[in-house]
Amino acid sequence: MSKRKRISPAWGISGGLLAVVVLICGVVLIWPQLFGLQRTLPFTQLISFRLVGLLCLGAALILVLILLLISRQSRALFGATAVVLTLVLVVGSGIYLVRGLATNVPASNAEGSIKVLSWNTLGNEPGSPTIAQLALEREADVVVLPETTEDMGVEIAGIMSEQGSPMWVLSNSGAPGYAAAETTILISSDLGEYQINSDLGDTSALATVIAEPVSGDGPRFIAAHPIAPTPQYMDLWRSDLEWLSTVCDGNTILAGDLNATLDHLWGLGTTDGAALGACYDAAQAAGAASSGTWTSGRPPMLVPAIDHVMSTSQWEVTGFEVITSADRAGSDHRPVFAELSPAS
Repeated sequence: MSKRKRISPAWGISGGLLAVVVLICGVVLIWPQLFGLQRTLPFTQLISFRLVGLLCLGAALILVLILLLISRQSRALFGATAVVLTLVLVVGSGIYLVRGLATNVPASNAEGSIKVLSWNTLGNEPGSPTIAQLALEREADVVVLPETTEDMGVEIAGIMSEQGSPMWVLSNSGAPGYAAAETTILISSDLGEYQINSDLGDTSALATVIAEPVSGDGPRFIAAHPIAPTPQYMDLWRSDLEWLSTVCDGNTILAGDLNATLDHLWGLGTTDGAALGACYDAAQAAGAASSGTWTSGRPPMLVPAIDHVMSTSQWEVTGFEVITSADRAGSDHRPVFAELSPAS
């Protein structure tokens, strides 16, 4: 009887080293926060598409499992890597699933609730009738519209007023005449009179609106639009998010296109569990934080959730929706809706 030839220990040593490298790469892919890389190129872009990354890990695992069948040497070289890939895939999938894939948590119409609709309109593209109709259908008290001009906001408010929902219109522009740099917010007159507070600052290029109640009674509303994290604007993007974390405090409701997922915001919360400053993410509370908002027209599970509604601890989430019915309305973003009720 012939004896099986022993394989060189070098195969196992090489396999262990390979597994360590794969482990580091896998952790960076699914949780760059561990190394403080969530707002650093290219990890910012990689973590945006969490499910795509998980699918790539799954494909890599299948390939490694096939390689294990080739020979004893390949099993020694790739065995530990197969274990590592399995663990990373399980942990990454757990994070994705825990955040939730719900797209519609029905509003409760609780007493004292404030209904917030946020939609980046890609420079007014859906048009005032479409935007107004959506706001009326959701009975929105606050409509946050990044990339929407004041003139469009006035048109929307006019349509809503005709239907019995008068709104205040407040707007700010980072570059007058450029619709994509302007942000407009509509606030129901039932909530009292609001005015812009420009003393607290602004985002760098794309405008943010901070609206304060004239009477001092009521929440601060922030219509936010930090710049996108493209390679040439990374520093501005980071500073925009850091500034927003300083103004999301007190009694505040913030909404808009943050150009950031929960992963990117990691470390910017100032209270336990908060996503940004003292503000908590409505999608996360509703179990919908893995439902993507950009780009519209693609399956929500495949794209990043960068449009948000957030609030401080005075409010709790009693309804949430990533609205897919407007995917063909002209914008590359999906609207998001949240019902926020006074915390008990």
